[in-house]
Amino acid sequence: MAPSTPRLVVPIDLKKKPWEQILPLHNRWHPGIPPVAEVKVGEVFRVEMVDWTGGMIKDNDSAIDVKSIDLSSVHYLSGPIRVLDEEGKPAQPGDLLAVEICNLGPLPGDEWGFTASFDRENGGGFLTDHFPCATKAIWYFEGIYAYSPQIPGVRFPGLTHPGIVGTAPSRELLNIWNEREREVEENGLKHLKLCEVLHSRPLANLPSTKGCHLGKIQKGTPEWEKIATEAARTIPGRENGGNCDIKNLSRGSKVYLPVFIEGANVSTGDMHFSQGDGEIAFCGAIEMSGFLELKCEIIKGGMKEYLTPMGPTLLHVNPIFEIGPVEPRFSEWLVFEGISVDESGRQHFLDASVAYKRAVLNAIDYLSKFGYSKEQMYLLLSCCPCEGRISGIVDSPNAVATFAIPTSIFDQDIRPKTKVPVGPRLVRTPDVLKCTYDGNLPITKNPSAMT
Repeated sequence: MAPSTPRLVVPIDLKKKPWEQILPLHNRWHPGIPPVAEVKVGEVFRVEMVDWTGGMIKDNDSAIDVKSIDLSSVHYLSGPIRVLDEEGKPAQPGDLLAVEICNLGPLPGDEWGFTASFDRENGGGFLTDHFPCATKAIWYFEGIYAYSPQIPGVRFPGLTHPGIVGTAPSRELLNIWNEREREVEENGLKHLKLCEVLHSRPLANLPSTKGCHLGKIQKGTPEWEKIATEAARTIPGRENGGNCDIKNLSRGSKVYLPVFIEGANVSTGDMHFSQGDGEIAFCGAIEMSGFLELKCEIIKGGMKEYLTPMGPTLLHVNPIFEIGPVEPRFSEWLVFEGISVDESGRQHFLDASVAYKRAVLNAIDYLSKFGYSKEQMYLLLSCCPCEGRISGIVDSPNAVATFAIPTSIFDQDIRPKTKVPVGPRLVRTPDVLKCTYDGNLPITKNPSAMT
């Protein structure tokens, strides 16, 4: 007998705000956020979701929505979903929850997405000191392919995936998160030298009642007030999975998540049509609304059996995952190298972040020789199926990172030639949608980069 159609457990109406949905969405991690649905192991079920901003970014000809976005309210997640075993008993702390992605895609009738970089005063990003202006590119989908009017001459297949899949933290784990992230926010500038090179601020996003949505818990109640002051932001990935932005978590993949509370309370969101390794523009994937069709399995006691704590408590574990069998195939790549020496020429000791920044900057400046603006390439390298690697992490003092770009996504040959072409390069007159930068923070320049 053929399997039944996946049961829709979290529906989305794109005409409504995230908090107006039949099953209200949430944008924080906390064990007290109640589940909105239950599923049993072995059941294939469907979860729909809004884009991570809840519809704040529009398909239009302006980037002002990116510049003025309220980042206190993201990400909007569908769930939590309580997971039961065959006998109807909930998953228990210490179990391992295997979540298989059976199918996924954009919501019908909403087949478009966006890539953006935030204003340096409001969100920033990996290269915010080089690209301080808010920018935006709109992407339209043709089956598995994406193209953008703002970045002409480029077309590529997407590796669609959810940016966020995670379980609810326990009270103890939540306290660990808030304590260590508060330490970074309060003291990071004093002892973390990397802050001087990676200019993104704030250093951590601490619990805040501003923009907080807690699903079924009514705003303004004593329960809401208490949880909102404790609940962790969804910005970074953590022990529960969460916002890991792993592009390979696509159709056919499986993620093994630790269970910290009864029922697991798994949530998901932040759907991406495509993303490059690192999502360097921060809002750097092709962000979209979408759906997942999932199937869960509970591995009893799986945390102890399969996850080794990498910290002082048994809660300091991290998920593992299997890559699915469906991926775009590329045979030719152009690879850019970076070492842990920053733009001022200062040596950093085996710092992979500085090396990766250097590799990305090398790629952006190179590709701008082919008729593109640097802003176009910044957004493109955030969302196209490029490959980032830590290629060397042992040869003191330089870490080495590489950044590989599939050459076939361009409609021109971008490889270096023995004979440099004469005459004007192919000019790409459209550019990304862009706002002015009205702040006064210093801008980093590459002394040797082309103007």
